[in-house]
Amino acid sequence: MIKRSTLALAAMLGALPVPAWAQAGLPDRADSGDTAALLAAAALVLLAGLSGIALQHCGRLRPGNRMSVLLQSLSITAVVTLVWTVAGYTIAFGDVSGGWIGAGNAWMLIHLSDLRPGTAVPESAFVLFQLAVATIAPVLMTGAWAERARFGWVMLFSALWTAMVAAPLAHWIWGGGWLARSLGALDWAGGLGVFLPAGISALVLALMMGRRLDPSPADATALQANALSLTGTGLVWIGGIALCAGWAFSASDAAAAAAINAHIAMAASLVSWIGLARLSASKDGNAGLGEPGPAVLAGLAAVATGAGFISPGGAMLTGVVGALAAWYGKRLLARLAIDDTNAVFATAGLAAIAGSLLCALFQSVDFGGTGYASGQTMIGQIAAQAIAVGVITIWSAVVSAIAALMASILFPMRVSEPAERAGLDASSHGIARSV
Repeated sequence: MIKRSTLALAAMLGALPVPAWAQAGLPDRADSGDTAALLAAAALVLLAGLSGIALQHCGRLRPGNRMSVLLQSLSITAVVTLVWTVAGYTIAFGDVSGGWIGAGNAWMLIHLSDLRPGTAVPESAFVLFQLAVATIAPVLMTGAWAERARFGWVMLFSALWTAMVAAPLAHWIWGGGWLARSLGALDWAGGLGVFLPAGISALVLALMMGRRLDPSPADATALQANALSLTGTGLVWIGGIALCAGWAFSASDAAAAAAINAHIAMAASLVSWIGLARLSASKDGNAGLGEPGPAVLAGLAAVATGAGFISPGGAMLTGVVGALAAWYGKRLLARLAIDDTNAVFATAGLAAIAGSLLCALFQSVDFGGTGYASGQTMIGQIAAQAIAVGVITIWSAVVSAIAALMASILFPMRVSEPAERAGLDASSHGIARSV
């Protein structure tokens, strides 16, 4: 039988306040709907890079090199994840100091707050989304050096590029840095921060690496190649919608508006691309439906800057212009004999430039946009966007060249001639036969 003194002691202990151990460290102030939406967007953006862009690239390559791009994309995602964890996130989104790079308060992702300032989501969810965004550009660039880059160089260059190019640019644009704070440049979802630097860097690397021994294009009628490219294009389309919606950091009207704008822009770009292919096709009337990937990517790159600032009509016109920029950019690369294997400069870089400038135009309330910041005008916003394009172009070109040379100290940029002729699947990865 329990003694009365024991019961009394238990009653006293029960009356004492008990710490809420179950709540410790949890984002109890976060909005569950916003958090779920952001986590879903991050997963879909990762899917677009890991599978979508990679499949789109490898479907446009010759047999013997396709698996190498898939392996590069998977490995780049892992490398970027580690770089972003150690230093990339704090460089991009650490506490604002001088406006050039963030403070070191979040290196190794320490001291993350339960809410990311300015949002209703935990900072850990914000980190995951930004990490997913950070993987897009390096994976895109695999299409520029495909069929000739050494695997070790690719890994080291991607790590350096993430720390030296991507992270500082993210701070300048989204982390409270000088491009947004002082200049007033706008970028909703990566036109300036992702697609433009990827395109410029791709051009620089293509020039540094030189032309392939056999730069002839892959067989555009190959069934397996088309299946890979089409599958990847569909994943890029879905991931592109998630990319633009996720930057609202909420399950809100802003997210829905950005998502529909992304969808419309990619659709308009694809239809425009088909029309351009029809106009330039031979007498058999081939509309070029076997290569929709560049069109969808161009539409996404073009609309990413303004997805949250413009109307659906503006998004449609932006998609059309993005397709035109990519179409004629590809032909310019061919005319100049620049071997950017999958024309990343044209489909990502040039389309992003066009979309970044059009954002300033279609942001006007007269065109259904959200309007300009207090004291800003259309001309002023166009000037801000143009200056941002110029600054990012110069930074990306110069620092990418430096990072490429740094990586080449340990690993030559290019495989040997016999390895290139044998195909990278076999020579670099021991895969005897590519799909």
